Amino acid sequence: MSRTACIKRQTSESKVLVEVDLDGSGRHDISTGVGFYDHMLTAFARHSLVDLTVQTEGDTHIDAHHTVEDTAIVLGQALREALGDKAGIRRFGDATVPLDEALVQAVVDVSGRPYCVHTGEPDAQAYVAIGGDHGPAYQGSLTRHVFETIAFHAHLALHVRVLAGRDPHHLVETQFKAFARAFRDAVALDPRETGVPSTKGTL
Repeated sequence: MSRTACIKRQTSESKVLVEVDLDGSGRHDISTGVGFYDHMLTAFARHSLVDLTVQTEGDTHIDAHHTVEDTAIVLGQALREALGDKAGIRRFGDATVPLDEALVQAVVDVSGRPYCVHTGEPDAQAYVAIGGDHGPAYQGSLTRHVFETIAFHAHLALHVRVLAGRDPHHLVETQFKAFARAFRDAVALDPRETGVPSTKGTL
């Protein structure tokens, strides 16, 4: 059973290609033009063990918003297509991940009913600009939007709770890692359903 997908999307604002393999090893080839977002998508690939290719060309001369948003749309669509009929998966995943002072819990239900609850970020996080020395900065307000967008297009129920944190970089990175770990568990094949031992949930 192949759990792969390749989705392309082009608008007046961006051109996006995303390829995923849910049964990969975390290999990644990511270029969006937004350096910090590349870093976050790399973290997602490594911790979810999803092989991920992302090639985005966007209107970064304006800002990062369209590029980040449109990439999240296509990533969600690719994850949904790769999941197919979802037969034999664990369905639920739960991960709590620390990064120094930051701590985040993410819970995923591959339910087919898109929903996202995102709580706990400090109010000031929305106004923080991260990176930007070589390209547009990543605005802190984008994080919630990314998770809402992925959940909607992948048809996931997703809860992300920021439990602690101070550094803006850590706050975002811990969320992506927690989501990745929860997603990894949720899409792993359940040996009770398939009779095939799964290594997806191991370190």
